[in-house]
Amino acid sequence: MKQFDLLTARLPDTAADSVLGYGIESAALESHLQILNEHLDELRRQGGSAHRLADLQLQIARTLVNLDRGSEAWPLARSAFDHFIEWSQFELAADACDVLYQTGQTESLAALGQGIWLAVTCPIDPELTVELLNHVIEDTPDDSDGAAVAATTALFLADVRAQGRQREDLMFFATQLLGTVARRHSSIDSAEDLDAWMERLELKEPEKFLVRLRNVVDVLVQDTWWFDREALQEQLPFS
Repeated sequence: MKQFDLLTARLPDTAADSVLGYGIESAALESHLQILNEHLDELRRQGGSAHRLADLQLQIARTLVNLDRGSEAWPLARSAFDHFIEWSQFELAADACDVLYQTGQTESLAALGQGIWLAVTCPIDPELTVELLNHVIEDTPDDSDGAAVAATTALFLADVRAQGRQREDLMFFATQLLGTVARRHSSIDSAEDLDAWMERLELKEPEKFLVRLRNVVDVLVQDTWWFDREALQEQLPFS
């Protein structure tokens, strides 16, 4: 304890608070992780349901990601993903892709692409859809047309899929995303310029920008598809 006091005493107040806060957060995550692992062990001993097992694996993986232990999180989230796909739980599968992307592993971009495909193709929570699309925006260069397509898709899906307060919040967030992308892409700073920019990049018609989103997904996934897209689409009620 004295050694910790000496360490923080050398830091400015704000830095010391940051170190202490991080330590508390990390300890809480470690404690949560231990509890989840105990539940998982108990579930395996008792022969619990595969659904519960996959759910716990995903929770553990998410906690490991928050502890910067992505390599440990990957196999757990990947196993959960396979289960969710097998049982047509597409929203949970997309959520697993979000976790897999955040592990920072070799196939994380492929996971992101497949998560986006699921989120756009299947009628899942639009908040998760916007979150997945936002990863593309955050991790592409300023001049990337892919970011513009992702932001436009996020706004479109927030509009057509969300309802009530969620729609208001997501529409506001997605509008801000699109404005940010337009500024960094082409220094857009007025409504008139934004309209012209969207016209130039063919971002006004869903039949055009959704095709371009498919190209973004193909770039992310390459040949690393973990499920049969055609077979999955045949399961959907609107196929």
